[in-house]
Amino acid sequence: MTTIDLDDDALEKAMRVAGGGTKKDVVNAALREYAERHERAALVAKHFHAAQQWDYEGWQRRRVEDKQGGV
Repeated sequence: MTTIDLDDDALEKAMRVAGGGTKKDVVNAALREYAERHERAALVAKHFHAAQQWDYEGWQRRRVEDKQGGV
């Protein structure tokens, strides 16, 4: 068990949005959502960075090579 001091207004809003449940359920759901959102943002940033290195001609060349190799 962990004891923490929560923002009562924020918890009340979160409980309304969640449509009920216990404080524990709402806090756990919020923590999961927070972690998942940041994981998704990290993946988007990773793919965005990788996309900066792509070039259209290189993509076309690889696509043609893939098609020829599959024939």
